[in-house]
Amino acid sequence: MSKRPDWNEARRKAQQALAEMSDEEDAAITADANADPDNPPADSLIARRGRGRPRLDHPKQRIQLRVDEDVLQRFKAGGTGWQTRMNSALCRAAGLK
Repeated sequence: MSKRPDWNEARRKAQQALAEMSDEEDAAITADANADPDNPPADSLIARRGRGRPRLDHPKQRIQLRVDEDVLQRFKAGGTGWQTRMNSALCRAAGLK
């Protein structure tokens, strides 16, 4: 069984290394990270993602719905977004759009 790492010690070491880093080293690391499309800096990932979804005026409701297998497969065959397409079809059928 592996020993649990000491996260406080790891955090302390990382903060110490950051405090000792020169501006030139930081700039070089940032430039390298920005030049690598497969490994973007975490700052840009966090900024893009934000803090969850914005509140909606009319949020969708989670339900359990049973549909025929062929209906489900038809919507899933269209790829990602099948739930949104199914919702749109239901809205049209109900005369809401």
